[in-house]
Amino acid sequence: MAQIPDKIKTWQMVQPTTFNKETKESTPGKLEKTEIPVPELKPGDVLVEIAGCGVCHTDLGYFYDGVPTVSTPPLTLGHEISGTVIAGDEAWIGKEVIIPAVMPCRKCLLCKTGRGNRCLNQKMPGNSIGIYGGFSSHIPVPSIDLCEVKNRGNIPLSHLAVVADAATTPFQATKRANLQPGDNVVVIGITGGVGQYMGQISKALGAKTVIGIARSQEKLERALSFGADFIINSTGKDANAVSKEYRDICKKNGLPNTGWKIFEVTGVKAGQEIGLALLGFTGKMIVVGFGLAKTEYALGRVMAFDAEIIGTWGCLPEYYPIVLDMVLKGKINLEEFVETRPMSTIAETFAEAHKTPPMKRIVLTPDF
Repeated sequence: MAQIPDKIKTWQMVQPTTFNKETKESTPGKLEKTEIPVPELKPGDVLVEIAGCGVCHTDLGYFYDGVPTVSTPPLTLGHEISGTVIAGDEAWIGKEVIIPAVMPCRKCLLCKTGRGNRCLNQKMPGNSIGIYGGFSSHIPVPSIDLCEVKNRGNIPLSHLAVVADAATTPFQATKRANLQPGDNVVVIGITGGVGQYMGQISKALGAKTVIGIARSQEKLERALSFGADFIINSTGKDANAVSKEYRDICKKNGLPNTGWKIFEVTGVKAGQEIGLALLGFTGKMIVVGFGLAKTEYALGRVMAFDAEIIGTWGCLPEYYPIVLDMVLKGKINLEEFVETRPMSTIAETFAEAHKTPPMKRIVLTPDF
């Protein structure tokens, strides 16, 4: 059994990047290696020794793009976490686990009516669980929502960190969409950290057709082996041009022009505009990606099309075992989409991932 540490070693976001609108000057964000206290564990809490923590677009938004965190910096980012329980709730000690990215309170009306994924009192590592996050050696969390990892075979525990958020968020999105076997699906941003699993999960749950839209031809071609039936490269094209290609695919392949379920995963204005352009009769557009852009749309079209625009947030912890089982049974491929790096590379990795989306989800492993 691992030794309980006196301190948690961590990479804190001391300050995020700031931009002065008046002077147009930008102050770079700062990450600092430090040590923080191991808190006294309350009944039902555990201390997890971290195996890996995924670098999510949301982390980059907190650090670079002015997206505010609930807990004020300094705090440690990181919410895609796997590891081993070493202290606290005795029933969990020694078990390998995935920590849900959002942990509901289990007491409020939203939680009691099945909408705990959007619980207003939820705790999220690297955001609203105090100073504690995944880019650390250890993290204290409640045990109630932990997802136990059993029989993982040759898959490294560190790789399973991406189940938290990257793979579970798309599963929650399919629930919000009421995805059924035989449905036709579009994934806008299918090459991204969440999008690649959105395509795989849609297909694994029985989607008849998956059309993937993105800007990287190399990644789009990879998606054809992992869920996508057709691809559209949106580079240099406006929403109308992409819509024309989509309709050409439908016409050539005898696909209907009604009832499509469109998952917008990018969170950027261009992606949202494409999704809205594709939204047709009895269709659903599920907004999965977060962004700060404002997008204009004639809402009367939603009425005329008898269509829906739906938001989705995080994933209920009770769905984690289902997604993990899909991974362990090979219905979702993680290995082709994950790379690990030492946690000491966090600054360079953040800068690289913010500049150019990586081919694979980067998981940082502790090397303090």
